Amino acid sequence: MNLVCLDLEGVLVPEIWIAFSQAAGIPELSRTTRDEPDYDKLMNFRIDILKKYNLKLPDIQKVISAMEPLAGALEFANALREKTQLVILSDTFEQFAKPLMAKLSWPALFCNSLIIADNGTITGYKLRQQNGKKEAVRAFKAMNLRVFAAGDSYNDLTMIREADAGCLFRAPQAIREECGDLKCVDTFDEFLAVIKEFLTTNPPTVR
Repeated sequence: MNLVCLDLEGVLVPEIWIAFSQAAGIPELSRTTRDEPDYDKLMNFRIDILKKYNLKLPDIQKVISAMEPLAGALEFANALREKTQLVILSDTFEQFAKPLMAKLSWPALFCNSLIIADNGTITGYKLRQQNGKKEAVRAFKAMNLRVFAAGDSYNDLTMIREADAGCLFRAPQAIREECGDLKCVDTFDEFLAVIKEFLTTNPPTVR
């Protein structure tokens, strides 16, 4: 049995922190995992900026509620689910994700959680699991699933390399250059074609 594991932001929906950065007029918050490979450093930086400007969870959720999937993303996801199973492996947070999952017809999502004070202040975050994307792919493979993984950021590289096959999608130039062994596609048609090729070649064998 096959399974496709995809990153969320930058692949199916816009980057949440970039959208919020633009809405709030705070350019510093536009930094994402496409720029910073150290996730803990990035999140602590974000939390400090939110505290500096007295911004709380409802402020971010208001922006998220108005966001839409990337053009063509819903059609791509629907076409993919006609062929195989889809799971979203994301470093976003459950407090962010619900409106976006609704607009993608509720795919399965594994993500993280924010620590929220009573007044809505984001005080920290809790990972679902250390190296959660890679470990999820490893667990799926242990169940004798054949896994294809894809994403666009530094935090997607370990799951792509752990999977049976995978690719980058619309990755920034720095990641393309650092990971020249990984195929990178830039349209949903190309993306679907690469996954279909995986689904129709190298039939699974019992591990």
